[in-house]
Amino acid sequence: MGVRKLKAITPGQRFRVVNDYVGVTAIAPEKSLTKPKKRSGGRNNTGKMTMRYLGGGSKKRYRTIDFKREKFGIPASVKSIEYDPNRSAFIALVVYADGEKRYIIAPDGLQIGQKIVSGPNAAPELGNSLKLSDLPLGTTVHNIELRPGQGGVISRSAGSFAQLAARDGKYATLKMPSGETRMILIECMATVGVVSNSDHAQIVGGKAGRSRWLGRRPRTRGVAMNPIDHPMGGGEGRASGGHPRSRNSIPAKGFKTRAKQKESNRYIIEKRKK
Repeated sequence: MGVRKLKAITPGQRFRVVNDYVGVTAIAPEKSLTKPKKRSGGRNNTGKMTMRYLGGGSKKRYRTIDFKREKFGIPASVKSIEYDPNRSAFIALVVYADGEKRYIIAPDGLQIGQKIVSGPNAAPELGNSLKLSDLPLGTTVHNIELRPGQGGVISRSAGSFAQLAARDGKYATLKMPSGETRMILIECMATVGVVSNSDHAQIVGGKAGRSRWLGRRPRTRGVAMNPIDHPMGGGEGRASGGHPRSRNSIPAKGFKTRAKQKESNRYIIEKRKK
């Protein structure tokens, strides 16, 4: 899978870089695994705007993804690799031996017809899901649970992965996508491989309308506002006011927002790189 630059025949295509979708094999999703996705447009139950810069965009249906992979010992065959408008990674439709269909996050290199399985007796091969206690050290994994039975919550976006570095007692040490090294219970599940669509970061919209299609409205810069509207607003001419900070005066660009007394701090061995 890669990207391609369009030959510009319109102004909007001048800087456009698109995904080539070489690995995607299906156009329409499995209808039984989709459901409506309601959007608020950034408004609450009284109609008041509580989140700015949201609204519009193409209608989507949500694809129900199996993050838990709890069907132990039952092999599944990969039927198709599909695009998912709700996430950066591609998804794979798998059909289990008992006939059940499910979507999973597609790892890079997964092929149509390939067999995958989860559980303690599964081999540590691409697409298989095992507990951290059953994986060899050095294995590259994604879709990692933070608590046993919770379902994968870590390393699910395009191209992300973590590496199993060590095991000690009831904890495994993982090098996270952010560069953080932390301990996770060895009873947690993880899937072998790197998440697909690693070239997602290279995609360029090319025009403002493409952001509108994704439901993103134009964002006003803080320095363009008045002092009453933003801490960085005001000033004469093009003066960009003061230290970079948010609308709520929380400093940006290096300011640490993680609570010093957070309970999970004791599981972090090495913090993420700045």
